[in-house]
Amino acid sequence: MSRHPHIDTAFSVGLTGGIGSGKSMVADMFAARGAALIDTDVVAHQVTSEHGAAMAAIERRFGEEYLLPNGAMNRKKMRDLVFSDPEAKIALESIVHPLIRDAVDAAAAQAQGDYLMFVVPLLIESGTWKQRVSRVLVVDCPEQTQILRVQRRSALDEAQIRAIMAAQAPRAVRLAAADDVLVNDGDPTALEPQVDRLHALYCALAQSAVINHAQHL
Repeated sequence: MSRHPHIDTAFSVGLTGGIGSGKSMVADMFAARGAALIDTDVVAHQVTSEHGAAMAAIERRFGEEYLLPNGAMNRKKMRDLVFSDPEAKIALESIVHPLIRDAVDAAAAQAQGDYLMFVVPLLIESGTWKQRVSRVLVVDCPEQTQILRVQRRSALDEAQIRAIMAAQAPRAVRLAAADDVLVNDGDPTALEPQVDRLHALYCALAQSAVINHAQHL
């Protein structure tokens, strides 16, 4: 697969889906085919890790009790707080979101691949990401499948998982916002052809965007 020195950012895909939908696995499949992945969750962890760009402001706003001994953000303690306190959620987002956006833009400028794919768990909920990408790809599965997958990989019980799902956009809202839907209901033989078809589509659309951009220079 060819690698371009720089990707034309005129075309990009935003990949999203509910908790337990299999976003990460699907994203890795696109990356294996040549997509350049930028995962906003990874970036968020970087800015809130030890010596992360957000940590000084987080400590000032929330106090030392929301830091781990190594100086990283105590994610569990912060998650519990923002789930119960809307003002704290707004305050945290006002600190981390601009830093995440800057880091994502810097990564996009350096990305190499056939096209850009942003992995954004809360793409629909953010209100801004839908305007930043050319197409929205939703990884979809039944809600009970989401619950079973999260139970297998974590210590969360069903009530906790349903609370997280309730804080996310409803499945119907995600699907309504999608340009493309990839069904990940647990049948691996059905997944590969869907990824192949969409990857071919995205490569073609990316190439068209490059041609259109060149024509308008």
